Amino acid sequence: MIVIGLISGTSHDGVDVAAVDFRLGGDTLRGRLLAAATEPYPPRLRARLVAALPPATTSAEAVCRLDTELGQAFAAAAAGALARLPDGAADLLCTAGQTVFHGVEDGRVWGTLQLGQPAFLAEATGLPVVSGLRARDVAAGGHGAPLVSMLDVLTLAELAAPDPNAPVAALNLGGIANVTLVRPGVPPMAYDVGPANALIDAAMVRLSDGRASLDEGGRMAASGRVDGALLEELLAEPYYRRSPPKTTGKELFNGAYLDARAGGVNDADLVATLTALTAEVVARELCASGARRILVSGGGTHNETLMDWLAERIPPASLATTEALGLPVEAKEAMAFALIGWLTAHGLPGSVASCTGATDDRVLGSIAPGAGPLRLPRPVPMPTRLVMDASA
Repeated sequence: MIVIGLISGTSHDGVDVAAVDFRLGGDTLRGRLLAAATEPYPPRLRARLVAALPPATTSAEAVCRLDTELGQAFAAAAAGALARLPDGAADLLCTAGQTVFHGVEDGRVWGTLQLGQPAFLAEATGLPVVSGLRARDVAAGGHGAPLVSMLDVLTLAELAAPDPNAPVAALNLGGIANVTLVRPGVPPMAYDVGPANALIDAAMVRLSDGRASLDEGGRMAASGRVDGALLEELLAEPYYRRSPPKTTGKELFNGAYLDARAGGVNDADLVATLTALTAEVVARELCASGARRILVSGGGTHNETLMDWLAERIPPASLATTEALGLPVEAKEAMAFALIGWLTAHGLPGSVASCTGATDDRVLGSIAPGAGPLRLPRPVPMPTRLVMDASA
């Protein structure tokens, strides 16, 4: 089964898309990456999206327009992925959509909203579409995230076997940093650690009057000095002291959060301090976990200053990218949602309850039929491991 996974993350800059050919043999699921790309949002769409995100207020009309236009952007990304496949054919789409609000109150998620109307994907491609993934986990008492944990659990299983006392960690550095910890004989754990690029990006947008959306390569951070007083104030954020499972997003870590705390610090020093914040918060969690092998993905891997500062803080643990698992750092999340699509089509859970906090694992999402009758494959046993071949 060839499944195309699509997601736009907390950086909300475009649609990541990955086409994966899955084949099940015994208890091992094998996946081969056929195509992967990032399709940037048109500037006007991204501007409207940013204007509607917390802490801004919006209207039902604006939300409806975003749902339509994001659906059309996801549909274009899916059609582009199909065009890159050898025979232009796939079996299923799975879209995570664009999260525009994630409601967390007293450590519990009361609701979550992803936009990107799946009907447009079905119309553009003729393929069935799995969507609405997070809501089912939330309805079961979970946080609806991190859903990438299923991919992590299946790909890290064998790496964790040599040392039952030290978990293997998968770390994603997107807008938000999340970590999955896998250890033999112990339920896996996953949660959002805190901001990865979210505050750095917010600072760059403000400092450049919108001309830059990220600190390319971490060069501005490298040119500045960490402001110790500001760093201590930022580290006092109560979220960091909450116990997992927990999730967060730009509902908390946004431009307004930064403006309330970062007055009077010059440009380079501010970016350096925010980069140090990410490195410190992530390193504290990894060191406390006892992880000795850490595999990193996400856009933050291209921030050389962040990666260097993180590596300095985690010895004796080793730091490498998920390329070692056949998971390209920019495509990993889209591949995770391709996996969830495959699982849903086979009636298998795509969430890990010990990672999201739900009462149990759940089959995720709803399926919109494509151009023809909806035909699902026969049920199969849950695979215990995933082996990826990143040949694309």
